[in-house]
Amino acid sequence: MKRQRKTDSGFLAELAAPARRALEGAGLDTLAKLAKKTEVQVSELHGMGPNAMSTLRGTLKKEGLSFRK
Repeated sequence: MKRQRKTDSGFLAELAAPARRALEGAGLDTLAKLAKKTEVQVSELHGMGPNAMSTLRGTLKKEGLSFRK
């Protein structure tokens, strides 16, 4: 039986498993860390697709953050 991971950052729970693993593997487990990266840097991670990027943009915006320019 697989053990479900609990994440400290709720935004990871909104993503599909491949995108979540990509962010965790890159150490991007908080919105603050994510906001320090450009959208291109994040989108180039293996497992990050258009739906995940859209979700991340929306989540960052809700928190008053954005990807680095």
